[in-house]
Amino acid sequence: MLIGPIFTRELATAPLRTKFYAFPAIYVGGMLLLLFAAWLLLAGTQELRTAADTARFGMTIFPILALLQLTLALFFAALFAAGTVAQEKDRRTLVLLLLTNLNNAELVLGRLCASLLPLALSLAAAVPFFLLLRGFGGISTQQIVLVVAVSAVTLLTAGSLGSTIALWREKTFLTLALTTLILCAWLGFWTLVGIGALGTAWSGIGAGAWAACFSPLHALWDALQPLAGATRGELPWFGSPVLAYLLFGLVMSAVLNGIAIARLRVWNPPRELPPRPEEEASGFAGTIAATKNIHAAPGKRRTVWDNPIVWREVCTWAYGKRILLVKGAYVLLFAAAVGALVWLARSGALPRDTLAAVLGPLFILSLVLLNALAVNAISNERDLGALDLLLVTDLSPQEFIYGKLQGIFYGAKEMVGLPLLLCGGIWIAGFISGEIACYLFAGLLTLQFFVAMLGVHIGLAYDNSRTAIALSLGTVFFLLVGIGTCMRILIAFSSSSLAIQLMAFSAVIAGGGMALFAALGNRNPSPAIKLTSTLLPIATFVGIMLYLAGGAISVFLWTVLTYGFATLALLIPAIYAFDLATGRTTD
Repeated sequence: MLIGPIFTRELATAPLRTKFYAFPAIYVGGMLLLLFAAWLLLAGTQELRTAADTARFGMTIFPILALLQLTLALFFAALFAAGTVAQEKDRRTLVLLLLTNLNNAELVLGRLCASLLPLALSLAAAVPFFLLLRGFGGISTQQIVLVVAVSAVTLLTAGSLGSTIALWREKTFLTLALTTLILCAWLGFWTLVGIGALGTAWSGIGAGAWAACFSPLHALWDALQPLAGATRGELPWFGSPVLAYLLFGLVMSAVLNGIAIARLRVWNPPRELPPRPEEEASGFAGTIAATKNIHAAPGKRRTVWDNPIVWREVCTWAYGKRILLVKGAYVLLFAAAVGALVWLARSGALPRDTLAAVLGPLFILSLVLLNALAVNAISNERDLGALDLLLVTDLSPQEFIYGKLQGIFYGAKEMVGLPLLLCGGIWIAGFISGEIACYLFAGLLTLQFFVAMLGVHIGLAYDNSRTAIALSLGTVFFLLVGIGTCMRILIAFSSSSLAIQLMAFSAVIAGGGMALFAALGNRNPSPAIKLTSTLLPIATFVGIMLYLAGGAISVFLWTVLTYGFATLALLIPAIYAFDLATGRTTD
């Protein structure tokens, strides 16, 4: 078969592993918890007497769960596909696969299908859930089919993108960062097209229809409409824009995998140019001079600082020179976001909701990139065996941890500094008050320290780099997307009773706490991490309610105290995990 023995082995051994059952069970279980919370919010505020009441519930909750499914498919498909190939490269096992009789198509497609198998099973497990959700009314079978189709094609497209970039680039952080930035640029560009920033119509077709043809978010919105083409209009060749998007996704997947298949043995193993040979010395004197300098270090002599970790991270290209690609791409996206704000401000008043819709994704992107750099800063050292060298040095755990944190913030200074500067910029422009600007600045800085410390902690706690990357980015994604989903449910099913809200989301909070402890404290438990895993979901939910109530100072204080304590709770176990990783104990 075309996908070869790699996927065949994965399919044959998958039922023997826990994640084969865990992914679909956790995914569908989380959907059920959110559905239960939404139902309690609705039933606690009004009586449901007619079929129209339950139909309105189905029409309201279905788009929220469909958007959550699409977001999970888009993010985790790219993460799993890129992380799987990056792990093969870090452990040098990809070179061994290239030495076998497997052809390029079997290697690329087999590895891609194997990495997407758990996600595809989760997506398939959600189909019966959505069909049961149809029993509430207000949802048609056609809508469910289109929503699942859009999610499946997006899963394949994002996975193909992550796999292709991972086969092209060597560094794991570079792979994850470029994949994330390309996905954000893809979604951001077509969002600008959809709102009419680049024109209201192209070739006689509305900008919204064009966006639905190429953007998964707009295609999903079109698929959720009761009547196909009712909001965007019919296209000349495809009819519904959803069908055009499905074809676009399949074509893009084929193109990306075709490029990866054609360039696999050109990109791998990397062909580094040999150093330029020195001119051959003539005579005995030249031979003696060359012998004296054969072990001499090239370049000027540099003085190492008291903390060599900080010196290496700051004064050398510790993450490679190609990290400039990531920084340049982020700066371009940042400039595009600022340009969108300027365009919206000139078009009229800029309400707070619109401002949050532009700034929110940009801030989330900076947090994700910072966390990816933090976890890769530790996992790459482990994969290369550099942590073993610390056994013969007098470097203390504190010097290593603090040095790494300083180096991470220096390496990601654009992702850290530009959002903070933007907080001051929108205050100077008069979009927000000085008080709100201070709250936003301090809150964002607190979250940046938290995601950086989270990456370091998980990178030290897990030996498997793929597991560490997935858990670290997954935790950040779980917190951010969980916050957004809970806010959407609370807004859609508004309730003034705090008791009803807490009762409705009690199961979600408990499940989130157990998931956090499994990721943070399962390998290195401590009382502080147990307390953090228990309180963080509760505190986050309380912060959401405070935000919806309009209390800016309350949200700021709650965020700083909660995530500040979580950062400190991760710091001490990170030092202890460092001792375990190097085989040392501190006095």
